[in-house]
Amino acid sequence: MRARRLTGSLACLVVLTLTAAGCGLSGGSDDGDATAGGCTVDKGNVGSGKLTGDVKGKITFQTTNLKKDFGDFFNGVIKDFEKAHPGASVKWIDDPGDATFTQRNVADAQGCTLPDVINLNAETATALTKNGYLLNLGVKDPSSGKPFVPAFWKSSTMKDPKGASVHTVFPWYTGGVLLTYNTDLLKKAGIDPDKPPTTMFGLFADYEKIAKSAKGKYYATMANPIWRIPADWDQMDIRTLSADGKTATFAEDPRTTEWVAWMAKLYKEGAMPKDSLSSSNDPSTPYSQGQVAYGSTNPSFVRFVKQNSPSVYAKTGVGQQPFDKLGHTTGAPQYIGVSATSKNAPTALSFAKFLTNAENQTAWCKDPSVVIFPTTTTSLDDPFFQNATGDDAFAQSRKLVAEQLKTATAYQTVISPAVQKAIVSQVQLAMQGKKSPEQAVKDAQEKANELLKQGG
Repeated sequence: MRARRLTGSLACLVVLTLTAAGCGLSGGSDDGDATAGGCTVDKGNVGSGKLTGDVKGKITFQTTNLKKDFGDFFNGVIKDFEKAHPGASVKWIDDPGDATFTQRNVADAQGCTLPDVINLNAETATALTKNGYLLNLGVKDPSSGKPFVPAFWKSSTMKDPKGASVHTVFPWYTGGVLLTYNTDLLKKAGIDPDKPPTTMFGLFADYEKIAKSAKGKYYATMANPIWRIPADWDQMDIRTLSADGKTATFAEDPRTTEWVAWMAKLYKEGAMPKDSLSSSNDPSTPYSQGQVAYGSTNPSFVRFVKQNSPSVYAKTGVGQQPFDKLGHTTGAPQYIGVSATSKNAPTALSFAKFLTNAENQTAWCKDPSVVIFPTTTTSLDDPFFQNATGDDAFAQSRKLVAEQLKTATAYQTVISPAVQKAIVSQVQLAMQGKKSPEQAVKDAQEKANELLKQGG
């Protein structure tokens, strides 16, 4: 069993998003080898047939920014797995999960060094599946999707190198999308914290009120639209891409131009720090310092505030992110994938299933320091998730997310970093007043389509 780079396939791989025609999963030769992406692997890892083999040998497990806060829990999970399988050992590594996460993991995959079991977001899972680097779970373990809530299992469908829909990741944990805000700063602007806006443009109007009230002493939010595209558009039910994902379509909806016009207006009026337009930093730190009124939309953000700024946490409120035209929340859970280049794929698959089973999901999601929810049906039936109580920011977050999950869909538009960057750069030009919103949207769609035609 081995994973090494096939030099003959170099022409078939462009970072992140190249279509992998001719470079995908294939059957193996008689000597037991096959290819996954551009790497030679054991034949059992790819093609048809259920994965078999002993659960033994060393594997690497990669999470995303979890070791600092949850070291005891995951070390315990690893210890339990190794106890159940004496011949297996798990090395845990933790990735910072920064803006280059997808690029780095695709580069690792191309170098045939992708971790055996890996925590992925939808964007990275899509890129790795498209280039054939993740185990096809639907083929290698056909019953593996049974424990999961159907909507979450459906969300784990990705396109393989041939364009077929496959399951290459397990849905792991999920959270809602909330408004997190400084109640004092909202009240100064005449905004009622207990009555969050129901539309995205209503939220933008509140941003404008804060800009007028703050007069540059603090801000409403951060400027870089990278955090909002395509998330805001999804919530507004603006279709960023065509149904087949091959064409950009957002420019056909007049609300896209209106959205860009609002962003430009807010930036000009001082609702956002001028130096944050090209910064990839999210609102976490400036919110904790009282510099912006609205924090991260991640429900677990309240933990960060509580730990780093108790005084701001005391003023922190949470509310429902605008449902807008869609009428409910969308989003994709975090995923666990198994590398198709793993030298010990049976062990990696076994550990991935153990990690994401109902017992371990329930135990972790009950941790009092997080606001996350499990993705297995059995876990969600637990009274802890169904009967959240309390009035603090954490409890309120749990209540709102629990309510969201009753109607949420796991759909989320996934675009490559290259396409997102092309769109964002045009919006930034409009925000700087260098292009009209109409021209920026038109140019953004044209540039996005150029990349999509190239396979990105």
